[in-house]
Amino acid sequence: MVGYQNFLNDKELLKQFEKHSKIAGVIFLLLGLVGIFYPVFMSLTAAYFVAWLFIFSGITIGYHTYKTNPKDWLGWLKAFIYVLTGILVAIFPVPGVAALGIILAVYFFMDGFASFALAGQMKGQKYNWLIILNGIFSIILGIVFLVYWPFGSLVLVGLFVGISMFFDGVVLLSMSSAIKKLENDSDNSSSNDSKTA
Repeated sequence: MVGYQNFLNDKELLKQFEKHSKIAGVIFLLLGLVGIFYPVFMSLTAAYFVAWLFIFSGITIGYHTYKTNPKDWLGWLKAFIYVLTGILVAIFPVPGVAALGIILAVYFFMDGFASFALAGQMKGQKYNWLIILNGIFSIILGIVFLVYWPFGSLVLVGLFVGISMFFDGVVLLSMSSAIKKLENDSDNSSSNDSKTA
């Protein structure tokens, strides 16, 4: 969160963040549990989701090329590659899951380092340890994924996505709770100031 101090001074933004963090936290917790208890299902769901993103992107690129420069063969080639990649991942999801494995390993490393950066910005806050714990788990997940790739990808993709989403949900709910407490403390101090004046 860039501008953490500015974030704390904006009461409306805090209220919105607290509300939406609670909703997103519950959703992340539930999706995380699905991934933990049904990892193959989550892995295949992720592969199909990525496949449809490629197909939709390819169609969009093709449409853009058609409307802007129909003679642009590189635009048509890019659209074709995107659509073909999406179709291949949809038809053969297991190799797609293996490819997702490497992508997710990189994601977990980046998520871990981003969590450490956020924890550095929130130094001294009550739930800072949860953000650090989230970062540590993300780094561990990235390492384990690299060790068992590619054969363990079918189970590990869903399991690790589930674990990461679960802890992201815990962090969001904790941050929502901390902001609610911060709002209550701010309201109490404001009412005490008005009574003394």
